[in-house]
Amino acid sequence: MTTSLRLLIAVILSGLLPPFATAQSVTYNYRPTQDFSRFKTYSFKDVQKTDNPFVDERIAAAVAAQLATRGMTRDDRDPDVYVVVRQAFDTTPRTYVYGSPWGYGYGWGYPGFYGYDWNPWYTTVEVKNITVGTLTVDFQDAASDQLVWRGISAKRVHPMSKPSHVEKRINRRVSKMFEKYPPTPKTFVVTSP
Repeated sequence: MTTSLRLLIAVILSGLLPPFATAQSVTYNYRPTQDFSRFKTYSFKDVQKTDNPFVDERIAAAVAAQLATRGMTRDDRDPDVYVVVRQAFDTTPRTYVYGSPWGYGYGWGYPGFYGYDWNPWYTTVEVKNITVGTLTVDFQDAASDQLVWRGISAKRVHPMSKPSHVEKRINRRVSKMFEKYPPTPKTFVVTSP
């Protein structure tokens, strides 16, 4: 393989990796016996405050916008459901290896080889700490105080992002979390032989 072909393949492969590395994980769960059609009003309760009040406001606004599109209105006096929002951060180390994907580089290789050959000394290993933010939104029935729905979104976050990028990411995370809300319980049809 020529050097330019190897370089082209490396560039193409490196261009495909970032979408997989930055994907977000979203899940939700709910009480299957719950009638979600009776929830018309909501109120925020026990909202966990982070060290950034601007992010807290953006999360609350994104949740409120999603509930408004589903016909729910905010009522702090007598709500049908309480919305509990929590956010947690976890820092984990991630190892990155830089160098030629085939182990080739210019310089000295094994003793006796010169020039362009396999070179173990031109590979760089770097350990970076990444921060993963987990956003949890719970719905508690105001009448029974039972948890009836929970949405969870986990994604790598960048603490030094621009405010416009933070707002876009929060809106994307919350809208993806609420894609299937209200849930439609599966109905089972029993047929007799």
